[in-house]
Amino acid sequence: MEENKGNKKQQNQINIELPDDVAEGVYANLAMVAHSNSEFVIDFIRLMPGVPKAKVKSRVVVTPEHAKRLLNALKDNINKYEKNFGPIKQSEESPKFPMNFGSNVGEA
Repeated sequence: MEENKGNKKQQNQINIELPDDVAEGVYANLAMVAHSNSEFVIDFIRLMPGVPKAKVKSRVVVTPEHAKRLLNALKDNINKYEKNFGPIKQSEESPKFPMNFGSNVGEA
């Protein structure tokens, strides 16, 4: 019976490949979130000081269920980070962003 549990565990594992160009990551200092009834769209934006135009560097589209999983994973990781390194400071000033971006938008 133990042998079947091991096989089932192996079947549930996913082999994830991280290509070199993706592994480098993309720097973003603003995220904007929009949603419809079937998906959440997260745009990661690089906003540079003194430059009136910001560029979306990456867009991720997820289902509502996955958006909630992402929220929980971020909460968990922030809690772990703050236990190790102390509270994350937030400035009172909100970042400036394009007003014509769209509806149902949140920012992070």
